[in-house]
Formats: sequence, C-alpha cells, structure tokens
Amino acid sequence: MGDTKLYDKVMEALGTVIEPELHKDLVTLNMVRDLDVTKDGVAQFTIMLTTPACPLKDVMAQAARAAVLKVPGVKDVAIKFDANVPTDRRIMGRIKVPIRSVIAISSGKGGVGKSTVAVNLAVALAQSGARVGLMDADILGPNIPKMVGLGFEQPPITPEKKLVPFEVFGLKVMSMGFLADPNTPMIWRGPMLHGAIRQFFTDVDWGELDYMIVDLPPGTGDAQLSLAQLIPLTGAIIVTQPQSVAVDDARRGLAMFEKLNVPIVGVIENMSGELFGEGGGEALAEERDVPFLGRVPLLADVRIGGDTGHPVVADAADSKAGQVFNTLAQTVAARLSVMLIQSQAAISIDTVD
Repeated sequence: MGDTKLYDKVMEALGTVIEPELHKDLVTLNMVRDLDVTKDGVAQFTIMLTTPACPLKDVMAQAARAAVLKVPGVKDVAIKFDANVPTDRRIMGRIKVPIRSVIAISSGKGGVGKSTVAVNLAVALAQSGARVGLMDADILGPNIPKMVGLGFEQPPITPEKKLVPFEVFGLKVMSMGFLADPNTPMIWRGPMLHGAIRQFFTDVDWGELDYMIVDLPPGTGDAQLSLAQLIPLTGAIIVTQPQSVAVDDARRGLAMFEKLNVPIVGVIENMSGELFGEGGGEALAEERDVPFLGRVPLLADVRIGGDTGHPVVADAADSKAGQVFNTLAQTVAARLSVMLIQSQAAISIDTVD
C-alpha cells in the first residue's frame, strides 16, 4: 500500500470531492476503491460509479485529480472507473429475479414514438456497459422484435423450462412477438394479459440485469395495472409529443402512475420540431413538478432505424439523434441512481456483486 501517512492524506483529499448528483463526498459514499500510492508518488485508485452511464464521471475525475495533486508527495494521479448499479430491494422481495431496477416506458396515447424511445434508451444503456433487458409488454401489439431486427422465431427453452431471451445490440429481449403468429390477432382479456406479463418476469431466464426496460402499450389499461401490481416499479418515464392533445393524454398517464405510487423518473418530449411544435413535454413536467429529461427531435434517421431494425443509437451513435439518445440514457441513469440511493429501498453502494 506504500506510505500509510500519504495514503491517509490522499483519502482525506478525496473526502473533499463531492459527487455532483448525490451531493456527498466520494469517501462517505464509499466510491473510492483500491487506493495505492506508489514509491514514485503516483496515487492510483478506482472510482466506483453508481451507473456505467454516469454523465459526470469526467467532472469527478478532474476534481479528484486536482484534489489529490495538492497532497505533498503526490506527483501524479491514475484513475480507473468501475460501476455498481444500486438495487431496488423491493423487487427482490416480490419476485425472485436478479434485476436491480425496472423502468416502465409509457405514453398516454399511441403514435408518439414510445417504443422508439424505449429501444434507443435500452441500447444506449447497454452500450455504456450496463446489463440491460428489454421487455415488450405490449402483448396485443408487439413492435419491439421488428425495431431491433428480430423476426418471428420461437426462443430456446432451458432445461428448467424457462424461455431464453434473444440477444441483440447488447440487450436481452423478450416479446409476445416471438411467441404468437404475427398474422393472427390476439384478442385477450385482462387476466390473460396479467398472466403473460407475469410469465415474462418469472418464466424467462434473464440472468442478472442492471436495468429492465419495459415497453408498455399506450394508455392506462390492464397492462399498466398488471405491471404495477406484479412488481415494484423503480420508476416510470412518460413519453409525449409536444402538441396539446398528446400532452393531455400524457398527463392522464402520469397521474395514473402517481395514484399507483410509482415514482416518476421524468418526461421525454419526442418528435420535437417544426411539425409538431416544441415545449409541451417540458411544460407538462413543470406543471406536475417532475423532471424534464429531454427532447428528441423529429428526424428521419430515427424513424428509419426503427423500420429497418437498426436503432439509430446503435448504428449512428455520433449522429444528432444518436447523441440525443445517449444523453437521455445518461440522464435517466443518473436520475435512477439518485432515486434509489435516496430511498430506503436501495442497498448501499459499498457492496459489489
């Protein structure tokens, strides 16, 4: 470990570096790992983030480096990053699945691009290094398979009789679109929908996931109620277009989740621009006192990506739309970390699996 006194002074210096989202210092949050000061005066350590999609890790690194270089005897600083996503303990208490958080993507009406947002957010989180599952809970009208380039194909089954999710773009994906004839309409009542959503949690071999993204059907119907009853949702994201008719429906959807005691992660305004206008989603977030997560401009490559099964954030991450979705994913991940760590449902980040 090198010089013990120097080690203590470096830790003391790191105790002055504040995590920007959680507003506590890195040492108190137990985010400093594997500190060592070499004989040459190089302070080496790892900063354990609460999400691999942390948008402010460079800010933390710069602050940590500056603080440590002020310590007499330290000549250089070498920082590594790792991540340990907080766990929503309520999930483990309800259903025995190794999923750290479940995020519902919802909209008050159809046609606002909710599934497009769900897919691109999930892909962006996976590309950051997180373990991500994407569940298509639109049982009667599944669109996710097409949007990620997968067709009608029966998933494999494990010896334990569990379905194996397909893997694409770093995601694990499950949808009724893999199990039902795409040319046959599904006419199901509420209890059947409830059972299908339950099975998507309990009878699918998801493995360990940091984030489960659930793409819900539009509206405030059986699927939303079933999901909220089955499993404690870490939070819900409301997707809306900017125009007032879409915002009105989104307002009702948001109110539904609030009545179900589901935390609101925030509002995303999709298809923002000249055609549909701008600002409706932000106004809704301000009105309901919830975070406005950002807006996605109305761009052709977003639509083309969904139609061709190549999400824009996967195939064109450096494009305007790709950058928007990556920023949104970072914002969502940071918000979730704050929500979990501040709640009694979260475990301390000092335990690494």
